[in-house]
Amino acid sequence: MADFLSILEFSFSVTGPIFVILLLGVWLRRIGLITEPFIDAGSKLVFNVALPALLFISIATTDFDDAANAGLILYGLLATAVIFIALELLASRSVHPREDRGVVVQGAFRSNMGIVGLAYCVNAYGEAGLVAASLYLGLVTILYNVLAVITLNRSLAKRRGVGGMVKGIFTNPLIIGIVLALPVSYFEIRLPSLVLQSGRYFADMTLPLALLCTGASLNFASLRDAMSNTFQAAGLKLVLVPLLMTAGGIMVGFRGIELGVLMLMSSAPTAAASYVMVRAMGGNATLAANIIALTTLGSIIATSAGITLLRGAGLM
Repeated sequence: MADFLSILEFSFSVTGPIFVILLLGVWLRRIGLITEPFIDAGSKLVFNVALPALLFISIATTDFDDAANAGLILYGLLATAVIFIALELLASRSVHPREDRGVVVQGAFRSNMGIVGLAYCVNAYGEAGLVAASLYLGLVTILYNVLAVITLNRSLAKRRGVGGMVKGIFTNPLIIGIVLALPVSYFEIRLPSLVLQSGRYFADMTLPLALLCTGASLNFASLRDAMSNTFQAAGLKLVLVPLLMTAGGIMVGFRGIELGVLMLMSSAPTAAASYVMVRAMGGNATLAANIIALTTLGSIIATSAGITLLRGAGLM
């Protein structure tokens, strides 16, 4: 009994702080202390400056071999592609109308790794979790963007130019931060203390600010719309996708922090960027927002359950 309670305490120590800050964001928005302009400015600051600084500092100050875990990254890319194909096949039979299929598929596979997933890893493993997740996050995020364009194009019968997609990837601040950090890590370049300390100031504010803005932007009132497709996407995102990613990871031999990163990243809620892309492409933006809201709430419970099971089995 004592062991089970210890495992349960660990699982909630990972997810509990995330839930508290998200709720704080909801409450601060409700009382007017956080406003729409603040959310917009804060989100842009996180995406363009703070999160790239966090990833840069994490990778640049880490041994290259520790950051570039080729096996973990390759598995993440392949497993994501396979799961995407399975979701496309499933959606073609179970999601109606056709125009909503891409929204559901994107909502099911595209994790909020940069904010919630990274926060999970840091809470679970500290600096080691940040290091293990940083490069994985960057490369899998590129694949997420490519697959999201494919599924939305298919369901909406639109054509988004390849050039625009490639430009979006190469101008992504997260990718830029990681690419700049890799040679620093590989060649063991010693950064000036001024650069390091300034970067750490930005890095330290990343997760709290991002989570506050995420909580403040949630709109649970909209969940009444498109209930069937919303719950289908949420079920796939919170249960099926993490289960497949984790089970496959166990089968190929991942254990400890590597398996933990796989589970925590895949069980993070749907990325907020999915709403932006759906809206820009003329899709069902309300459905996209519903999926984000429901998975953000459900991820706390689902991730806690996953941590408890893996920890209890001695795998994480």
